[in-house]
Amino acid sequence: MDFNDRHSRKETSLKIGAEAEQFAHDYLLANGLIPVNRNFNTRRGEIDIIMQDKEQLVFVEVRFRQSNRFGSAEESITQQKRKKIKAAAAIYMQSHKMSNNTQARFDVVALTGDSRSSSQFSVNWIKNIFIE
Repeated sequence: MDFNDRHSRKETSLKIGAEAEQFAHDYLLANGLIPVNRNFNTRRGEIDIIMQDKEQLVFVEVRFRQSNRFGSAEESITQQKRKKIKAAAAIYMQSHKMSNNTQARFDVVALTGDSRSSSQFSVNWIKNIFIE
């Protein structure tokens, strides 16, 4: 495999990821959530989508898989990834001067299907996935 193959594959992955995030954003919007922010990056982690659901701030991780052959999209979230998402959420809340009483939750929008057609996605929206 040469550099161009790897570069092309990375570009394709980024494009699919962006399309999956857009699909998830639109799906949540259609289900009554209000957009707050997208792709919030820190050195400690990233939040794909931040939405408002009534009084709750919702930190959303978007996962995509073409099939469940190697596990579901939601199963791909490791303990390390959870820690990074939580750290990024804490930084977001602190940087936006939110109180410790701010209600927040962590959701996952897991998409499975053909990356060439988002209309073929199967959606599994899991609320409060990080309950401990």
